Amino acid sequence: MAGVIGTLARSLGPKLLIGAVLGGGALLLTDKIDRNAGPTTQAKPAEAAAAPKPLPLVERRSDQGMKVDPHALAVKRVLKIEGPFEHGDYAWDEEGAPAKGPVIITVDLKAQTLSVFRDGYEIGAAVILYGATDKQSPLGAFPIMQKDADHYSSTYNNAPMPYMQRLTSDGVAIHGSDVKWGYATHGCIGVPKEFAQKLFGVTKVGDMVIITNGKMLDTSKAVFSG
Repeated sequence: MAGVIGTLARSLGPKLLIGAVLGGGALLLTDKIDRNAGPTTQAKPAEAAAAPKPLPLVERRSDQGMKVDPHALAVKRVLKIEGPFEHGDYAWDEEGAPAKGPVIITVDLKAQTLSVFRDGYEIGAAVILYGATDKQSPLGAFPIMQKDADHYSSTYNNAPMPYMQRLTSDGVAIHGSDVKWGYATHGCIGVPKEFAQKLFGVTKVGDMVIITNGKMLDTSKAVFSG
């Protein structure tokens, strides 16, 4: 499959295969779906201008991923990656991207790639590891629920999971791994450790991660950087 990834990277860039939705519109859409609606009350005059307090994020299991409309968003820029994109490789380039804006991560299990977008601009991409047949990686949209830069697994023999970003209540996370051909995870998304550190630095709890299995993106209006 590494050869397939290389061919795709040379011709299209690996991100073009990553399914789902990207940009600010998706964050707003999924935020409305993912948060509980509390009882409504009439605001007092003195409280009218006060910003509403965010409601707590909803814990989700691996089988509770949200469905998101893949046509709701547009990609503004994708990274230009030359040559084969193989296990252990990653790209990172924030130059020209907005310094602020909603961050959305997309993962395509079929293409074995992850991309991170800020305000619709791709700033990073990496080849990943994903769940083997005994515990497959879930599909759907999941908010980041917890971040821990120096995490160790409580389930798998205290295994190190550097720059861990937990997605589900049953232990699926993005974290630094030794990304090599033929390796797999217990459902998590493994990325190169250096990339995991960079990714950890630009995300916050509540940012959305969208995992698909081969859906295509509409990048007709996107430009290439680099």
